[in-house]
Amino acid sequence: MATAPLPSDFLWGFATASYQIEGAATQDGRGPSIWDSFCKIPGKIADGSSGDVACDSYNRSGDDIALLKELGAKAYRFSLSWSRIIPLGGRHDPINEIGLQFYVRFVDDLLAAGIVPFVTLFHWDLPDDLDKRYGGLLNKDEFVADYVRYARVVFAAMGSKVKHWITFNEPLCSSILGYSTGEHAPGHTSNRYKSAIGDSSREPWIVGHNILVAHGSAVNVYREEFKSRDGGEIGITLNGDWAYPWDPSSPEDIAASERRIEFSIGWFADPIYHGHYPASMTNQLGTRLPTWTPAERALVLGSNDFYGMNHYCANYIKHRPGPPTPEDYLGNMDLLFVNKAGEEVGPETQSKWLRPNPAGFRETLKWISERYGGPRIYVTENGTSIKGENELPLEELLEDGFRVEYYRGYVQAMVEAVREDGVDCRGYLAWSLMDNFEWADGYETRFGVTFVDYNGGQKRYPKKSAMALGEIFEALIQKG
Repeated sequence: MATAPLPSDFLWGFATASYQIEGAATQDGRGPSIWDSFCKIPGKIADGSSGDVACDSYNRSGDDIALLKELGAKAYRFSLSWSRIIPLGGRHDPINEIGLQFYVRFVDDLLAAGIVPFVTLFHWDLPDDLDKRYGGLLNKDEFVADYVRYARVVFAAMGSKVKHWITFNEPLCSSILGYSTGEHAPGHTSNRYKSAIGDSSREPWIVGHNILVAHGSAVNVYREEFKSRDGGEIGITLNGDWAYPWDPSSPEDIAASERRIEFSIGWFADPIYHGHYPASMTNQLGTRLPTWTPAERALVLGSNDFYGMNHYCANYIKHRPGPPTPEDYLGNMDLLFVNKAGEEVGPETQSKWLRPNPAGFRETLKWISERYGGPRIYVTENGTSIKGENELPLEELLEDGFRVEYYRGYVQAMVEAVREDGVDCRGYLAWSLMDNFEWADGYETRFGVTFVDYNGGQKRYPKKSAMALGEIFEALIQKG
């Protein structure tokens, strides 16, 4: 019998984020985040909803752990609500001990259930007071100092129990969706029909830089004050989808495809692994891209113990002739779903940006491994919505064969990257454990392997995909 391709200590499980599942928006002293404020602005959320209740996981943590055990998960990635732990957010502001201890107990309960916690410190929900006080992510000195204090509080409270830390989730989304397109909190954009404030040509690049400095600063604190005691690892989670040339015979489209990946993954990973931004970005953005001080470079270079990878889909890339607009954040190109030959990159889903393409997952894993010297990789998100899923009767909705096949194809692509391309992948955390508040899409789009009945007391119903993922990995992981 052939040896299973994944090692016995490979960690698989599911992922969620605090604002998307917790609810309990004002319970036990939690302060508001920028998302609490953003959701109150008419027209920002597709169905006019918010995360005020969501999946009510703050009050159902035991149910969530029981669900994870039922599904056989080995690991669970979740994020902390900064404003639940420090309601006002700042380094001189009081700690909410009730909120902090909620997470300490949750980690204890996960470990008691045999489930490995992956803890994300920041998944987009900045304390609202910091945004109002000094501009939040735009203010490097204040934000970095406040974030480092928050991280230190959390490391001290549970560092001996948590061995896998993630500093930031998808800083590209915080930067671009929050400060260029205005689709996410805090909603800055140059488009004055959407927002009275924002400069899409400059603010996203400032925010991205500030997040990297905060990441490096928190990693430095962890390594100097906690790592020798706790023995854990720390890294950042970056998102990036594969880019195929629209015309594979066009040198311009081929170059644009590489540039697309550099503008998404390379924007953050190049400084961490190489100490500088990609040349394609500096060439296009010039002085709008912040420069690295020697102290900042020293903090950020080498600041990943592992690479956290979020990945969902692929696009065809067609270069744009002529100079880019000042607001361009893609690298002067069009993202398309159909190539020159008329071939679709993948089937439609409920998410307008998501077209599944498992082969692109393998290519992205390989690209990251080759560009950054073979880092240890955890896939920290991967999953899909299903077109029209929210409109289906419950019986049909639970039979989510499309999602099962998505996972089957993507996990197989990951296995091929490990076995044939030499990628060092140590874990896979599917998005998501349950349907949840899908940011600007509200509750109309579902990504979960578990149906949540928002009108029926947040009751959970596992879908077909919930059990399928365990069966997939059972056949692929070596028996220890």
